[in-house]
Amino acid sequence: MEELIQGVARFQSDVYPDKEVSFRKLASGQNPDVLFITCADSRIDPSMLTQTQPGELFICRNAGNVVPPHSNQTGGMTASIEFAVAGLGVSDIIVCGHSDCGAMKGAIDPSGLENLPHVKEWLGHCRAATEIVKERHGHVDKCHLDEVARENVLLQLQHLRTHAAVAAKLANGRLRLHAWVYNIGTGEVECYNEDRKQFELMNSAYSHLLEKPAVIAQEAAAYEV
Repeated sequence: MEELIQGVARFQSDVYPDKEVSFRKLASGQNPDVLFITCADSRIDPSMLTQTQPGELFICRNAGNVVPPHSNQTGGMTASIEFAVAGLGVSDIIVCGHSDCGAMKGAIDPSGLENLPHVKEWLGHCRAATEIVKERHGHVDKCHLDEVARENVLLQLQHLRTHAAVAAKLANGRLRLHAWVYNIGTGEVECYNEDRKQFELMNSAYSHLLEKPAVIAQEAAAYEV
């Protein structure tokens, strides 16, 4: 706690003054473009990973970056998704899993969760991911951890599509869904390429977006000449 308290003090004395104008604008409301759903794992920092500022991401975190399928029973994730999509009008939703995920280890071997009954029940929302990998290889264990993490983010996108607000925006082309897996050790991000039906490194999956700055720079240079 001492380190955290000292951190807040440094924020107030060193960070806030330089960003005071931005924080005062944020004090009256938010207008994020992206709903970022990721794991509660302490090693994940969405703002650091995406290099975004306060107000740019609407972040939801839980064990296993799970999105329960829509039901009549209201839960925190259901309410947050509805608010982000129908209330704030985000244009993109990212479900971001990660390497060495403890939740995925639990999904692979639920027998180790007997003393954590609520965690075990929660990870039932990941079962289809483990079953897909099991069907593919004939068995599933911790050597398939990364593969399960990939299948899990795709599964959670399927669950997202069952939410009314998400389905409505998707049908009208006003919302995009993204499946990411972040490698903690390398800093790499794999992204699902819907056209190729496979995970690729971000540079490849989003090449059409990453090339734009270079094209703009070339056009600007030509204009200056």
